[in-house]
Amino acid sequence: MQRLILPMLLCLLLAACAGSRPRPVVELPPLQLSPSRLPAPLALQQQLHFRFGSHERDLDALLEADADGVQLAVQAMGRTGVRLQWDGRQLTQQRAPWLPPQVRAERVLDDLQFALWPTAAIAEVLPAGWTVDDDGRHRGLSHAGTVWLQLERRDDGSLLLENRAEGYALRIESIEMTGQDP
Repeated sequence: MQRLILPMLLCLLLAACAGSRPRPVVELPPLQLSPSRLPAPLALQQQLHFRFGSHERDLDALLEADADGVQLAVQAMGRTGVRLQWDGRQLTQQRAPWLPPQVRAERVLDDLQFALWPTAAIAEVLPAGWTVDDDGRHRGLSHAGTVWLQLERRDDGSLLLENRAEGYALRIESIEMTGQDP
């Protein structure tokens, strides 16, 4: 479970590099789950490989999460693009001036929570018509029989998140870290 992580920020970073981001086919529901629903604290350093169409980017992320809050920093080319903090009530972010406006902290947080929080916590907040299924290897968020967001837990410990609504994929490799703040 600790090898799951961060999605989206990168998606939008890459989308901005690729030009205008196409309008999502369907709007994914917001999760905004309480940090206290996370089963155990996390302190992870991540390498992220983001693919949007034919464009690909590698990014680095630092994540700390516990029952009191979530802190995430995402870097591209050695520069911090965004830092976000979520305490269960308020989402705050610090953005670099060069960060494209398409990078939305809300989507980053939702992807992060989809990957890390328990399936039951996600199911509790979904609007009518949406379902989440998890067989231990794949987690899918579906509407009207179509999976729009899918997480695959791979044998090598990496994760693959596919956002089919917005057209991006993210491969995540994580290592635990100690004594560092994002």
